[in-house]
Amino acid sequence: MSASVIDFIATEARFGARNYEPIGVVLSRGEGVWVWDTEGNRYLDCLSAYSAVSQGHCHPKILAAMVEQAHRLTLTSRAFHNDQLALFYEEIAALTGSHKVLPMNSGAEAVESAIKSVRKWGYEVKGVPDGQAEIIVCANNFHGRTLGIVGFSTDPETRTHFGPFAPGFRIIPFGDAAALEEAITPNTVAFLVEPIQGEAGVVIPPAGYFTEVRELCTANNVMLVLDEIQTGLGRTGKLLAEQHEGIEADVTLLGKALSGGFYPVSAVLSNNDVLGTLRPGQHGSTFGGNPLACAVARAAIRVLVEEGMIDNAARQGARFLQGLKDIRANTIREVRGRGLMLAVELHPEAGRARRYCEALQGKGILAKDTHEHTIRIAPPLVITSDQVDWALERLATTLTQDFS
Repeated sequence: MSASVIDFIATEARFGARNYEPIGVVLSRGEGVWVWDTEGNRYLDCLSAYSAVSQGHCHPKILAAMVEQAHRLTLTSRAFHNDQLALFYEEIAALTGSHKVLPMNSGAEAVESAIKSVRKWGYEVKGVPDGQAEIIVCANNFHGRTLGIVGFSTDPETRTHFGPFAPGFRIIPFGDAAALEEAITPNTVAFLVEPIQGEAGVVIPPAGYFTEVRELCTANNVMLVLDEIQTGLGRTGKLLAEQHEGIEADVTLLGKALSGGFYPVSAVLSNNDVLGTLRPGQHGSTFGGNPLACAVARAAIRVLVEEGMIDNAARQGARFLQGLKDIRANTIREVRGRGLMLAVELHPEAGRARRYCEALQGKGILAKDTHEHTIRIAPPLVITSDQVDWALERLATTLTQDFS
């Protein structure tokens, strides 16, 4: 690394809280699927900022919408109406078939908002005794890092020394419909779950799982809350991951790609019952639903649809997945994925996945390790067949490399 790169990293270490462990590259520019570091080296981005940059880096149409709106009006707070919020509501509802929309900023805020809303619905509509509402979640979940959320995480790294935590959550295995049925009580107000567990290593549930989940939630008057913050908006080759099993959630959480990487934007989408219980003053956000965010989000979802990115994710994802499966390497334990949400899990004896990610950096690919032995691969949805093949060549070379 050059002196300037070392200086950037050293300055971060000196002044910043050490709550991340980034790969040793300092990025300065991005376009489409590519990013460049401060020394001019080019890399294929196979993380997409955890799916936030699904439309590609610095998409010109989203950029134009942001610049235009920034010249007009950026923030009013929700104390007043603005001329972008209603249009955002209308367009996102039409796209997803939702009835009500609650705009927020980050994915974690959307999750917290959903937790508050389903509890309120449970007390005021379902008739759960006050203070006894229960929400069922899955082991190895990742819904964010706020205090409320880490309280129901099963990852010791996430929980240790952050308690005490709020009660009201029951944890069951992911992909086990019988466990869900057994966990439901009269006080259960919701089942909060990721369609695919991303941070856990792109863990895909058994076929038919969400069909059973939907039936169980309907039969027991339990709100099915799908956290589609990573899986939603085309990442899995469908607009929403729920569409792979033909179901509809009661509450859907979106974020990340909702702004194409330009601005923090998230949303809670639901039926009338859940969000309909909120009254003025009971929930809000200074920045949630601001005109700049809404203009950016409108452009982000427009290009996603108009430029065929969702269909491209399905096609290129199938190509990428098959190409990964075709790699004959003793290091690989399992390859899995849906659309452009992919993972290569390594055998423990192959060593930490991070060193493979560092080797990939040297070959012009940026990917990220998770849970020690898994490499996550999630390029922008604008990736081409040639770029997929280019990446596969380098992945094959790296995964067959002897690090001993």
